[in-house]
Amino acid sequence: MKKFFLLVFALSVPFWLVGALVSSQLLPSLPISALAFLCPVTVAAIFAYRENKFVGVQNLLKRAFDFKRVKANIWYVPTIFLMPCIMLLSYGAIRLTEGPIPVPSFSVLTILSLFIAFFIGALGEELGWSAYATDPLQNRFGALLGAFLLGGVWAVWHYVPLLEAHRSQAFIAWWSLGTVASRVIIVWLYNNTGKSVFVAALFHTMINLTWQLFPINGSYFDPRVTGLITAAVAVVVVIMWGPRTLARGRNIAIKKQV
Repeated sequence: MKKFFLLVFALSVPFWLVGALVSSQLLPSLPISALAFLCPVTVAAIFAYRENKFVGVQNLLKRAFDFKRVKANIWYVPTIFLMPCIMLLSYGAIRLTEGPIPVPSFSVLTILSLFIAFFIGALGEELGWSAYATDPLQNRFGALLGAFLLGGVWAVWHYVPLLEAHRSQAFIAWWSLGTVASRVIIVWLYNNTGKSVFVAALFHTMINLTWQLFPINGSYFDPRVTGLITAAVAVVVVIMWGPRTLARGRNIAIKKQV
């Protein structure tokens, strides 16, 4: 895993440098360096090729739409609606504690456009984080500790783009809490849906989508509030499903599926 993570960071450096040199943004508070979403899937494909040539790469990419692994469609409810609920709670908490905040305003076309863009980005990441890195980590350390380790790497990997978006140290610290907690939730969903990368990417998409739809283009987003709520949800998940596997019943076996 160390080689995988190191290569992801190494391949990300050119994107970070471009982000530092180019002031243009993909979206508000989303610098050009966010295009480094291509790096996790690229590194995963390199390692898959080394292990099993083109068949390995093909099997990796097939997992982008492995929704047939999901045996109980009820899992799409938290996958799709958990982050909107967290953001609604965040919105309410900010209004109560920090005063007036604009009412969210967006069109269906905006939602669809952002969803497609963020889903492509989420696949680029989750084909690395979930499809390649999650199982080896949780096989060795257990689901919860594996999620913490991967979540920590995931958070640190975003630090350069966050700094390029002029985020403060306090913002990054609270954002990191929410990000690690989100990874715990992703691993929970992954383990309970037949290890579906599609589900992991869909939840990842909802994280970014709900952030960008927060008033105004995410400018009123407060990672302190959202991070604490997301962490509370992750704690409930761990208590109810157990830290060893974050899964129940026939889903508890943690084995790499290809």
